[in-house]
Amino acid sequence: MKSPLGLLASRRFGPLFITQFLGAFNDNLFKNALVVLLTFQAAQWTTLAPALLSNLAAGIFILPYFLFSASAGQLADKYDRARLTRLVKVLEILIMGVALAGFLAHSLTILMGALFLLGCHSTLFGPVKYALLPQHLHPDELVGGNALVEAGTFVAILLGTLGGGLLAAAPQGPVWISGGGMLVALLGYLGSRGIPSAPAPEPTLRINPNPFTETWRNIGFARQNRPVYLAILGISWFWLYGALFLAQFPAYARGVLGGEEGCVTLLLAAFTVGIGLGSMLCEKLSGGIVEIGLVPLGSIGLSLFGLDLAWASPSALPGPEAQPLTVLLAQPGMLRILADLVLIGLFGGLFIVPLYAMMQSRSAEAQRARVIAANNILNALFMVVGALGAASLLSAGLSIPALFGVAALMNAAVALYIYRLVPEFLLRFIVWGLVHTFYRLRVEGRENLPDTGAAVLVCNHVSYVDALVITAACRRPIRFVMDHRIARWPLLSYVFRHGRAIPIAPAREDAELQKTAFDQVAQALAEGELVAIFPEGGLSRDGQLAPFQPGVLKILERSPVPLIPMGLGGLWGSLFSRHPEGGVRAAWKQGLPRPIRLAIGSPIAPEKPDLARISHAVAALCKTP
Repeated sequence: MKSPLGLLASRRFGPLFITQFLGAFNDNLFKNALVVLLTFQAAQWTTLAPALLSNLAAGIFILPYFLFSASAGQLADKYDRARLTRLVKVLEILIMGVALAGFLAHSLTILMGALFLLGCHSTLFGPVKYALLPQHLHPDELVGGNALVEAGTFVAILLGTLGGGLLAAAPQGPVWISGGGMLVALLGYLGSRGIPSAPAPEPTLRINPNPFTETWRNIGFARQNRPVYLAILGISWFWLYGALFLAQFPAYARGVLGGEEGCVTLLLAAFTVGIGLGSMLCEKLSGGIVEIGLVPLGSIGLSLFGLDLAWASPSALPGPEAQPLTVLLAQPGMLRILADLVLIGLFGGLFIVPLYAMMQSRSAEAQRARVIAANNILNALFMVVGALGAASLLSAGLSIPALFGVAALMNAAVALYIYRLVPEFLLRFIVWGLVHTFYRLRVEGRENLPDTGAAVLVCNHVSYVDALVITAACRRPIRFVMDHRIARWPLLSYVFRHGRAIPIAPAREDAELQKTAFDQVAQALAEGELVAIFPEGGLSRDGQLAPFQPGVLKILERSPVPLIPMGLGGLWGSLFSRHPEGGVRAAWKQGLPRPIRLAIGSPIAPEKPDLARISHAVAALCKTP
């Protein structure tokens, strides 16, 4: 599997990454510089309190997400997305000109107007960038592309925040801020020139100018696909959770840890490093597919290390004066706090990247940008609600460490609620954990699996976990036809039941169950699902391919869909096979994880189903080295 870093050199991704990185950097450069400038030089600009100005600036920046996200989604579905990106970058250059005018006129009103326009710029670009990823990247590159975007965004936020603070503190700060912002905007525009054309999926779309009715309509598009909508809710919850932690860093650094201003930067850097590591680790663990089984793992880590951060926080300040970083790092427990922040970020990356990739890959192409716009609206709403909730709890006397603990417990409750509504998340987590614990899976020919539409998958049957291995290798849910006795096995029955397996029995044993099974297969294929069957009719007793039963022909005669042959290798003699030397002792001698492979062949047309041809195709794949 190629490293996702190779995408940075590709024209399909590199220019978009540069454009996104510089845009996020500029947003935070200007926003933080303005906040620092107004905080330390408030008397020169206004009579308003600095704390009020900081919150006012944050509110003005996020307001466009509520007002214009729906319109941005429509534009990104109607017009070429590469061209829109360049127009948005031109808008950013003009906004920096407005900011320069505000500094020259010494006008707080103009500067806040520039901040609002910068929020509009980010609102317009959001649906475009996330809709461009699945349009330009191959399916097996989507997780890696999202991982790079998320890691790059947080690094840009960190660098922009640091740069904004430095420019605001420099002599002639306003000139440096506006000049630096203009330079970054120009570089962003140059980067956008390299983005390849991305034709509109819905060029005849009629623009609805009413942002309120269109917002509700966009949320309706998202709710049409339940897993996509719940992925959006999961993404929004993560932004609430992450924003709640980030917002407390200044007060936590000074009022709990007793550090100087540099302590805030250290906390933010630890969280950012964690996000970057988690995003890239997610790509590696996903194995080239959108592996939503990592989402429960991410949620577990977010809660555990959020709680540990609350427990590790000191109960008293180390001294009456703010401590420099060197002194602070020597304090007992400080390294544990930094480790907690890194791990919160790391598990956050594991949580958020698959959800973004799932939202993009499973949303309809013609509505994808509007679904992403709905995601941006809900993200902003959740962050505002989280900020208000945190402010209320802190005002009621809750300490910042206790707030972290409450958030971590709420995260666990929200995760359990989502996994109960959509068992697919937990199912994929169980499958991913089992397969990656016992095996090292290599997949060949994954491109032969269709991204949409019905197909019948046929495979040899050498172990009790063949269905789990195939599930782990496939991007899409699969309906397995399996022996009714195996479908009722303890523990695995949970996986099979929530995976909507189709139990079947021989006609001599239960003719009615067999008829029901074939009816369910036909219904699943009619609805465009993938159905898998092991046509040998039972588990191999000698590791060799047994004669195929005619059941697969009955399926194809009733539902003429493409048939995709598969061949499993390396599982015979493993812990879960019938090999006479199999079992725990043999598995211990062989070592874990055991290397196995799944070869996926080219689709076979359904016009004239031929059992011998199907059997030969599977046998050839089983012998693939």
